[in-house]
Amino acid sequence: MTCKQTCEFLDAYVDRELDAASAFEFDRHLAECASCRKTLDQYRQLHDRVREQLPYFQTPADLEQRLRDQINVLDDEHVPPARKAASSRWPAWAALAAAALVLFAAGFLFQMSERPRASQLLANDVVASHIRSLLANHLVDVPSSDQHTVKPWFTGKVDFAPAVKDLSAGGFSLIGGRLDYFDNRPVAALVYKRRQHVINLFLWPSSDSDSKPRSMVLRGYNVVFETHSQMTYWAVSDLNAAELTEFLRDALTY
Repeated sequence: MTCKQTCEFLDAYVDRELDAASAFEFDRHLAECASCRKTLDQYRQLHDRVREQLPYFQTPADLEQRLRDQINVLDDEHVPPARKAASSRWPAWAALAAAALVLFAAGFLFQMSERPRASQLLANDVVASHIRSLLANHLVDVPSSDQHTVKPWFTGKVDFAPAVKDLSAGGFSLIGGRLDYFDNRPVAALVYKRRQHVINLFLWPSSDSDSKPRSMVLRGYNVVFETHSQMTYWAVSDLNAAELTEFLRDALTY
C-alpha cells in the first residue's frame, strides 16, 4: 500500500470499516512509514476533537409558539367560526406535513447514499479475496482445466450450480475453482488465466434485476461486475480493463 492509498483509506481505517486484508496492508505500511503514522495521529486527534467539541444547535423552547404567532395573522373578529377553527388547525397540519417531507427526503437520500456505498464495500471484499488467493498460496481448491471436473466439485458446497465455461478458444484458460465467502453467503470462485494474469470470477445467485457491465479500478486491480439471469458476476484481475470486460462477456451464459 502506497502513501497515497493510505490517505484514501484513512477514514475507513479510523472507523474500522476496512476488510481484514486491507487493514493488514494498512498496518504494514504504517509500520514502515513515519510520515503516514504522523498523519494518522493528527487525523485521530482532529477526529476526537470534532466528536467531543463540535457544538450542537439547540432549538429554542419558544420556537413553535413564535412560528404559530407569525402564521396566525387572521383577525378573530372578522373570520367566520368554521373558517377560524380550520385556520387554527393549519399550523399543526403544516408542521406535520413539513416533518413528513423531511423524513421522506432523509430516507430517500439515505437510500441513494447507501447504494454506491454497498457496491463499494462489496468491491473491497472481492479485491481483498483476489489478493488473498495470490498471497496465501490458496488459489484453487480443485485444480483442473476441465469444466466437467470443476463444476461437479461445487455440488453440496454451494446452493446453486455455477456455470463453468471453457473459454480457452478466447485465450482464457480455466485452471480450477475454490470456495469463498462474502456478501453474507458462500460463493463460487472460478479461476482463469490470460497469459500470466490471474482472473478470479466470483458468482452467486441474486434477486437484483439484470444490469449492464460496470467497471472500476481498486487498489491497482480492474474489476468488472454484472447481474444477469438472477446471477451476480464479479471478475477481478490485473489484466487490462478491455480484456477483462471481454472475459466477463464470454463467461456469462446467455
